[in-house]
This record gives sequence, structure tokens and C-alpha cells, in this order.
Amino acid sequence: MTLPFFPIWLVDVVGSIMMTILSFLCLGVVFELKRSDQYNVIWTYLLWLCFGLAAFAISRSAGHILKHQFLFSGHEVIWDSIRPFSGAMNTLTFVFVASVTLFFEHIWKIHQQVLKDKQDLQLAHEKLFYLNQNLEDLVTKRTESLAASESKYRRIFEVSKDMILVSKKDGLIVNINPAGYKMLGYDKSEFFDTKEYVQNVFAKDADWITIQKTLEEKEFISSFELELRRKDDSHIHCLLSGSLDRGSSEAEDTIHFLVKNIDQKKLIENRMAQTDKLASIGQLSAGIAHGINNPLGIILGYTQLLIRDEDVESERYSDLKIIEKHAKNCRSVVEDLLNFARSSQTEKEEIKIHEVMDEVLNFIQHHSELYTIEIEKNYDMNIPPLLLDEKKIKQALMNLIMNAKHAVGESGVIRLSTEYSRSTKQVSIKIADTGYGIEKKNISRIFDPFFTTKPTGEGTGLGLSVSYGIIKNHGGNIFVESEPGKGTIVTVVLTAASRNLGG
Repeated sequence: MTLPFFPIWLVDVVGSIMMTILSFLCLGVVFELKRSDQYNVIWTYLLWLCFGLAAFAISRSAGHILKHQFLFSGHEVIWDSIRPFSGAMNTLTFVFVASVTLFFEHIWKIHQQVLKDKQDLQLAHEKLFYLNQNLEDLVTKRTESLAASESKYRRIFEVSKDMILVSKKDGLIVNINPAGYKMLGYDKSEFFDTKEYVQNVFAKDADWITIQKTLEEKEFISSFELELRRKDDSHIHCLLSGSLDRGSSEAEDTIHFLVKNIDQKKLIENRMAQTDKLASIGQLSAGIAHGINNPLGIILGYTQLLIRDEDVESERYSDLKIIEKHAKNCRSVVEDLLNFARSSQTEKEEIKIHEVMDEVLNFIQHHSELYTIEIEKNYDMNIPPLLLDEKKIKQALMNLIMNAKHAVGESGVIRLSTEYSRSTKQVSIKIADTGYGIEKKNISRIFDPFFTTKPTGEGTGLGLSVSYGIIKNHGGNIFVESEPGKGTIVTVVLTAASRNLGG
């Protein structure tokens, strides 16, 4: 039994025609979608897929129709020769469709990345748009913030009482605050006229080498004690701290220093040490003086008894007078020791300092040969009466003027001057001489008990120590400036009771 062939033929031919029509309709729809959104990768993929399916539909439909035509007309031989080509075309169209699908996977990844980049660009665009719209306000706010920050730190830099200094690694000073160049005794224009290096203001060259080495090893240095050289070649004690600030290159490295003047601290430490030393020596001196004074008094008393019974012209009388003379000298030394060691009650009263100075000067002129020495006086007549112990102040001034007299020798100049400072409520008394001066190595020792540069037998070394104690007991200070060959200036600073220091 054979089935009728017509229904099969009809389905095959009509199906081929419908497949072709539908593929072209799909192609038309996708083409319109692609034209509406040219950069949509989905529509691009579907367009190429529809091209492939349309080609497959044409190839398959044409092959099926030709097959039935050749079979009905009895030309099977011709169909047998064409059939391989028809199958190859179908295969190629399917290969094309598969290639488009596989390639689309890579295209899709690229598309996703492009979309992400597009979103990023959109965000960047929005930020740029915001910045562009608000740029002026942002710049104004940032400028104000930077100005406030710079002003704050510039103010710290400018008003700091300690030296703030910035230098290159080789020591070239880049910046220094006002306290810095004032501490060194310069004014601003004078300091920055030429290139200046940190190491040039160090009193010792070895200090700069130590600082450089420490900064290289640790990148900071803390509380390093050193002396700085001022413009007038005087030295000041300082504490230095610093840190190395590394730049983008070695040439841009800088060093930031903070330098604190500790001259006053050193002065106080030295005074405390001097006070402790004087107290210890005072106790020792009191013991020695009392131990010597009694036998010395007996020696002097018996010597004077023997002298009364001796003939003035005899050799024995002369020997006894020599004993008496040296015993009296010893007693004078013992009295100085007792004065140095004794801390008697200070009896203060209002006195006029110029009258006291003139009385001391007149006493010395009558009892010492001051006639060949020129005395210059320059008194500040605005000094009010001061609350002082007159006897002790006279003793201190006498010791100082006698020292000046010994310094100038047979001829020279002694200058006495006073000055009153209304701002500090202090009175300065200066005793200057044109003598040889004091060696630098001896300046720190001049207030030590028993220290003297005078020849043996001409001084006990207690005069300045006693004067120092008297001035300190009055709440004052005493300073000595001296340079060999240029003389010495002794300055006594006293602060009187506030009730004496009107306007």
C-alpha cells in the first residue's frame, strides 16, 4: 500500500515558502530595530542571525523546490548532481549562524565593559559638571582654608620666643623667624643680605658635625646643648632640637630646628652653685677663724706686753714689732673670714645711694693714694631713696672700688655711674676701671673665696666673695664684664622696696 505523494509535496513546498517569507519578515523587523538604535549590540547580533537564517531558508527552500521539480519531470540525474551543493549551502549557513553566536559572546563582554565605562564617564561627567558649576565657590573656600592655616602657622613662626630655623642639609639657612635673628643680635635685612649657614653661628665646629651625624642616623636630634656665636662675638648657651624632613629628592631635604636660649637657666644654675659653694666655705671659714682667733689674740697680747718693756732702739724691739705687724695682718684675715661666714641680721633703712657712694670714695681717698687716679662720676639723679643696710652696702662698695684702684695701679681712670629703670624698678651701679682686666678663664672664679690674682700678701681673696654675699642678701645681683687690656666693669643691680619707687 502506498501513501499519496501530494500532501507531502504540498507541506514541503508550502513550508519552504513560508519559512523564507517568515525569515525575511524577521529580518525586516530586526532591521527597523537596528535603525532605531544603531549602537545596540543585541540588535546587531539579531540582525546578523536573521541574515544567516534567511540565507538558510532560501537555500533550503530552493533545494526542496528544485528537488520536486526534477523528480516530477524525470530528471533525477540532474538532482543527484545538484543535491551536494544544496546540502553544502545549508551547512555553510548553519556554520555562519553558529559563528555569529560564538562571536557574540566576546562582543557581549566588550559591550558590558563599554557600558561600565560609559557609566563611569557619566559619573565623571556629572562630577566635572558639579565642579565646573561650583568651582569658584570651592576655590574660594579652599583658599580661605589655606589662608587661615598659613596665617595660624605663620603667626606661631613669627611670635615664637624661641628660634625657629629651616635649613638645607648643607646648613644653608632657608628661613628663620624674628626671634632667631634677634637672638643672634642681627636685624632682618642685615641677616638676609648674604647667604648664611647654620654652622657659621655655632661657637664650636664639632657641634655641626655631631648634629649632621645624628640626623643622618636617627633623622632627629633632641635637647642638644651648645653655644651660639652672636654678631658681637659673644656666646649664648642654647638647647637645640631638630628633625630631618625628606623631600622628593635629596636636594630638597630640609632640616627644621628649634633653638631655646638657656642663658638665664645657666646663670641661675651657676648662682645656685656659687651660693652652695659660699655656704659650705662659709661654715668652714667660721670654724677656722674661731680656731685661729683665740691663740692669735694671745700671741698679739703677749707681744704688746713685751714691747712695752723694750728699748725702742733695741734689736729685740724691732723683732717684736715685726711679730706684732704680722699678727695684726693675720687678725685682719681672720676678721675677713668671720665677716664672710657671719650671716648677721640685715638692718635696712632708707638711704640715698649717691651719698653712700661719695662717703666711701672720700674715705678711700683719705686712706689710700688715689690722687694720681682720675675719678669720673655720672649719677642718675632720678634714683629715689633705697631701703638698704648702709654699713653692709658701704663695705661691698668699698671692696669693689678698692679692687678697681688696685687694677689701675698708679694711674688710670675709675668711673662710677648709676642708672634707674622705671620699667623694671631697678637701680644699676657701675664701677668701671681702665686696668688690665681679667683673663677669660678667671671670670667664673672671681667670686670664689680665697681666689685672687694679686701677688702673695696683697690680698686675701675674700673681698669679692663678701661683696657678692652682701648684694645677694639685699635681693640684688652682681655682674662682671672684663676683657684683658680693656679694663673691667662691675655692675651691681638692686631692687628697692616698691614704696620707694614712685612713678
